[in-house]
Amino acid sequence: MSAPFGADVVAAVCGHMNDDHAGDSLLICRTLGGQPAATRARATGLDAEGMEFAVTVDDIEVPVRVPFAHRLTERAQIRQEVVRMYREACQRLGLPPRRAG
Repeated sequence: MSAPFGADVVAAVCGHMNDDHAGDSLLICRTLGGQPAATRARATGLDAEGMEFAVTVDDIEVPVRVPFAHRLTERAQIRQEVVRMYREACQRLGLPPRRAG
């Protein structure tokens, strides 16, 4: 099965997450990625099934993969799914999600 997203899309999404949404990535990795002690997270990749991060726990970087709720086939779905993951992470922690905008 071929990957639906090329290297350019993966690099753009990871760059955007790391530059503009590092805190959101950390929240996602702490809750959905099973790393509650994480102090940093950076997006390192994604495919149709999930997103990959490098997470710092006790000054050691460990890989974390957070699965998507469903298989993605189009680039526009990536943003929708990451927003869903962020909102789910907020809900699990009892935090109000930031307003989009």
